[in-house]
Amino acid sequence: MVKVIASSLRKGNVVEKDGKLYAVLFAENIHPGKGTPVTQLDMRRISDGVKVSERYRTTEQVERAHVEDRDHTFLYSDGEGFHFMNPESYDQLAVPEDVVGDMAPYLQEGMSVSLSVHEGLAIALQLPQRVTLEVVETEPVTKGQTVSSSYKPAILSNGVRSAVPPHIGVGTRIVVMTADGSYVERAKD
Repeated sequence: MVKVIASSLRKGNVVEKDGKLYAVLFAENIHPGKGTPVTQLDMRRISDGVKVSERYRTTEQVERAHVEDRDHTFLYSDGEGFHFMNPESYDQLAVPEDVVGDMAPYLQEGMSVSLSVHEGLAIALQLPQRVTLEVVETEPVTKGQTVSSSYKPAILSNGVRSAVPPHIGVGTRIVVMTADGSYVERAKD
């Protein structure tokens, strides 16, 4: 175990509290006008999946668990969960749905991800920052519309809703951020 200050914790980190391990789902540093700055953490208890919210002073020490981050390749998902393979040892690992959470739509067959493993159990997952998807539904392109005008809604091939520039039509492959599904650019492939 390593002691770190609360303000250095990020999504995907694992902390130990009262002898139990928690995966950080969301971390935010709050600096009020008056008073002490605090770090708000939303965490999931790894043993049973219960979600908890904690507030620490930003300078407070927190126990960070030793976790191995290894690259894995996504294979497929089924009733047991999401299956990943270690490309070095070819060991397969089934990851439960609650660990993958809202990142599931972005997983693509053969995608390389970083899995955080603690004592043989996958406890957190980190996707690549960007992923290429196809626009399957959006409003038609309007002639004379400029690139600088507002974005329009679109549904991507993974079912996620996003906002795209007006010149993007159905069938166009685009690059989106996996963190929030926001449009980055038209795919170059």
